[in-house]
This record gives sequence, structure tokens and C-alpha cells, in this order.
Amino acid sequence: MIEFGHSTHVGLRREHNEDTYYADSELGLWLVADGMGGHENGEVASALARDTLVREIKAGELLARAIQMADEEIIKHSNRRPQALPMGTTIAAVRVQGNDYEIAWVGDSRVYCVEGGRFRQLSQDHSYVRELVEQGAISAEQARTHPHRNVVTQALGVTDPQSLRVETVTGTLAPGSQLLLCSDGLTEEVDDADIAGVLARSDLSAQECVDHLILAALDGGGSDNVTVILLRSQ
Repeated sequence: MIEFGHSTHVGLRREHNEDTYYADSELGLWLVADGMGGHENGEVASALARDTLVREIKAGELLARAIQMADEEIIKHSNRRPQALPMGTTIAAVRVQGNDYEIAWVGDSRVYCVEGGRFRQLSQDHSYVRELVEQGAISAEQARTHPHRNVVTQALGVTDPQSLRVETVTGTLAPGSQLLLCSDGLTEEVDDADIAGVLARSDLSAQECVDHLILAALDGGGSDNVTVILLRSQ
């Protein structure tokens, strides 16, 4: 049994919400997609990613392959459009079957988990600053305020299908464990310790935790669209 909450907000500085998400316990699929490309391009790209994943998972496709197909779909759609503006999207998705889960991602939308009271990030950003951190050029703390922290090195619709790296992690959902999916509109404004603090509150439902996190992102400045999904294993 999974309890889940979900919400998205345009933020305080954007006119369009280029994020989209999907939450379906019957299909066992939850995802967050953060579109990019400005105007309606980002909205179209994130919606195409969502719709492709839902369609392919319903047809029995594997999660990583469904994400590759979404990349191909967005590129195809982009090539048919008269203007040559780039359109792309990040994706962070979780598939739950029984007690087992698989997460997969491209870009810098994140998946965190809470197991045995321990909070940690499961996904690793496909971003320029993550590469700098791994090279030892900057610290994780410096990465939080780096001027190029929003530059992603992989995105659906932008990365050639031959070069696309869909990363996956598998695990088991023990009773009381939690999975959090979010766009960078949350992690830009709220640090990990504060996110962990909200998820540690047993007096809040999953939806109330999500609402608290969205409000925290808005209180932090709301510089981007923000989307949050929280799954709790009962």
C-alpha cells in the first residue's frame, strides 16, 4: 500500500509552468519532468515525455527504454516544427511493482529516499556543476550557488539518442520508507536538511508534506516552477 501526495506551482517569477508530472498507483508509475526551451516549447517537451512514458509502460515496456523512446519522440516532434528553437525536458521517474522499485532519470530533476530514518539522494544530477564537483574543482557547497548550476549535460529532446545516458537504481520499499521526486525548483530554494526535516514529520500526511515543501520553495524565492511528488510505503 502506497500513500502519495503531489503538486506543482508556477513559482513567483515565471509566467508558464513548463514542469509536468504523473502519479498513478494502479500503473505504479510516478514521474516529474522539467521542460526547457522557453515559451511553450518546454511545456510541449515535458508533456510529450509524460505521455510517451505512460503509453509505453502501459504497453509493458521497461522504464529506461520508455525514457529513450520519449527522447526520440521529442526530437521527432521538434524536427517537424517550423522554428528551430530547442525543446527539451529532464525526467525523474519511479516504477513500483510489489515491494520493488526502480528509478530512472535524465537531467537534474531528483529522486530522494528516506529509509530507516536516513535521508539521501538516489539520483545524481546530469549537470555541469556535478562534473566539477566530481573533478574536485569545486565543493558541493560551492555547487549550490555556482552561476552555471542550472546547466544540464543530458536532457530528453536535446541529447542525441545514441549519447543519452538513462541512469537507473533499484531497491525495495520497506514499510515506512519514502521516495521524493522533485524538479530543481525545489532544490534551488530549499536545502537537503530542510527537505529531510519536512519528511521526518510523522504528524503530516504525504500531501501535507508536499504542500509544505512547495511553500518552502516559494518562501525561498520561488525562482522557478516547482513540482513535488512524495510516495510513502505503508
